[in-house]
Amino acid sequence: MATKVRVGIKPLHDKILVERDEPEQTTAAGIIIPESGKERPKTGTVVAVGDGALNTETGERIPLTIKEGQRVIFTSYAGTEVKFGDDEYLIMSEDDILATVD
Repeated sequence: MATKVRVGIKPLHDKILVERDEPEQTTAAGIIIPESGKERPKTGTVVAVGDGALNTETGERIPLTIKEGQRVIFTSYAGTEVKFGDDEYLIMSEDDILATVD
């Protein structure tokens, strides 16, 4: 079952709302990375999940395996970027999630 999102965005069906991790500011050797050279992280924290996909044969919802609060790794071009207030999020399908991070 989906939970109420603190940011006012509630994903639908099998969609997941993810807050992307911040890009690294420096390398391991201490070199500062300029804004243009930073790669967007492919990791983040799940902020909210939808109710699940609809099984067209039975009419029941198929619950998502991803839960709110989990850290995840997702594909490079996953999701749609949305800005809500000063915060940026990604809305993506559960299929875009590659793994969870413990």
